[in-house]
Amino acid sequence: MRLLFDFLPILLFFAAYKFAGIYTATVVAMAASALQVGFFWLKHRTVEKLHVITLILIVFLGGATLILHDPIFIKWKPTLVNWAFALVFLGSHFIGKQPILQRLMSKQIQLSQQIWNRLSLSWVCFFTLTGAINIYVAYAYDTDIWVNFKLFGMLGLTVLFIVIQAIVLARYAQPNE
Repeated sequence: MRLLFDFLPILLFFAAYKFAGIYTATVVAMAASALQVGFFWLKHRTVEKLHVITLILIVFLGGATLILHDPIFIKWKPTLVNWAFALVFLGSHFIGKQPILQRLMSKQIQLSQQIWNRLSLSWVCFFTLTGAINIYVAYAYDTDIWVNFKLFGMLGLTVLFIVIQAIVLARYAQPNE
């Protein structure tokens, strides 16, 4: 259920695009993101940083798309989100005692520090690469292809990367008791 909640603005963007075009889809994504943050706040009395960052980016870039009537701004959003993640993951190697993945997952699995560092840096590379691929698709192909890539391509790349990570980690991971 949580995964659906997190992907709801993307799914609504996709559906609105298919029925009404990029500008309507942009408004729908902006509204869905705002509602997502508001609903989460009402339910938990806190907000997820990811949702807030996404909301800020979608309001800023979506607003630019609507005001300037140029879809390239909304096309930059996935890249900026991915690159922000890459910076956070990379920065966590220098701020704090552990990479962010280790902070989040060390209660579930045990890995050597070297493996935690490799895992984290592989995510830095993944986020950097997917951000770059998004921009390539945004500029090299039409909006129809970009919208399909945004939903199916980026989701597929992420699932594939997670599966590969799980296979690699299975050799090193030891469950915590």
